[in-house]
Amino acid sequence: MSRDAAQGRLPAAYLAAGGSSFTDFVAQHDPRLLPGAGAAGATTGQPLEAPHATTIVTLAWEGGVVMAGDRRATLGSLIANRDMRKVFAADERSLVGIAGAAGVAVEMVRLFQVELEHYEKIEGVVMSLEGKANRLAAMLRGNLGLAMQGLSVVPVLGGFDAERREGRIFSYDVTGGCYEEQEHHSVGSGSFFARGALKKLWRPGLDRAAAVRVALEALYDAADDDSATGGPDVHRRIWPVVGVVDAGGVDFVDEAESERVVETILADRRGQAGPR
Repeated sequence: MSRDAAQGRLPAAYLAAGGSSFTDFVAQHDPRLLPGAGAAGATTGQPLEAPHATTIVTLAWEGGVVMAGDRRATLGSLIANRDMRKVFAADERSLVGIAGAAGVAVEMVRLFQVELEHYEKIEGVVMSLEGKANRLAAMLRGNLGLAMQGLSVVPVLGGFDAERREGRIFSYDVTGGCYEEQEHHSVGSGSFFARGALKKLWRPGLDRAAAVRVALEALYDAADDDSATGGPDVHRRIWPVVGVVDAGGVDFVDEAESERVVETILADRRGQAGPR
């Protein structure tokens, strides 16, 4: 126990003036609290096994961005979780979806949320969308050591750019490379199939309802060909998480609406299952 703690006082680091990055503060004060720090010492030479989150799709629509994620997490050939949440509100005007090592990814999202809130409190302004994209890229670069051990995280960021008055999408690689995507994007094990569906289903001028349907239909196609992607689970009533961000902020599609859209997709495709 430190001397300050023994005397019931906050450590000096909490009382000193600092920068606008909460992640930098944690790294300097106690790096053990950073995402995946407990696994960083594992040097077995073998990739670490952990549940992995799978497919995320995101697309631009007339008023902003829609992002949807399936609910399945896998551990090798096993289903580790059937109702994992993979799409989160980063702040009031941006969404982040995760694929990769589930535990590290969720911790990284939580830290990213605090990072944006901390910046707003210190600077007195909301960080720009490009600033958010770059901050997330820096966090990924800090996770490179874990990625080399098999605990990679591949997020996607979507938000409403108040200056441009439009939705924008940013993708990443495990080294922290940040790339702006046009129209739509997908990450995760089912992304190859989801991207094919998005290319056929997306069109300019989509409204909110049409964009939500495109996202759910792309996930449905991904689940049809990728065993790690969980499609809509009608029997358990588990539906993909769908987030929408526009000028008014972030909103999540409720389960009743998701169910109606899924039922419409299934009805439209009945008898059109394709070759066996």
